[in-house]
Amino acid sequence: MSIKSQKRQRRHKKIRARIKGTAKRPRLCVFKSSQHIYAQLIDDDKNNVIVLVSDFDVKKSSKQSPARIATPARIATQSVAGGQSVAGVVKRGNKENNSFEVGKLIAEKAKELKITEVVFDRGGFVFHGRIKAVADGAREGGLKF
Repeated sequence: MSIKSQKRQRRHKKIRARIKGTAKRPRLCVFKSSQHIYAQLIDDDKNNVIVLVSDFDVKKSSKQSPARIATPARIATQSVAGGQSVAGVVKRGNKENNSFEVGKLIAEKAKELKITEVVFDRGGFVFHGRIKAVADGAREGGLKF
C-alpha cells in the first residue's frame, strides 16, 4: 500500500470518528479510483448500505438515451479580438461529468426512498474535482447536507 493511500485512509478514519449516518439522515460516502467513482448511502446504526451508485450505472443509462444531459456550465470569460470578453462555457472532463451524473442519480434514488437529507463523507479525499462534482450533482438532485 502506498504512502498516499495510507494518508487518505488516516484522514478518512478521522472523518468517520465525527460523522455518523442514521436511517433518517444517512451518510453519503464517496470513493474514487483512478478510473471510476462510487457513491453510497449508508445507515451506520444498522451497518446497512441503502443505495449504491457508480459511474457504471451512469454509462448504462447514457447508452439507453442518446441525448446526454447537460451539466451545469462553468462560466469563464474568453477574450475575443477587439478586447471584448464573452462569457463562454468551459466543459468539464469526462470523469468529472460522470461524477456529476453519479451525484444526480444517487439523489434520484434517495428521493424514491423519501430521503432528503444526508451527511456528506468525502472519504479522506480533498473536496475538489470529482468529489465536489458528486456533491454538486446530489445538491442539484435535491439532497441537502
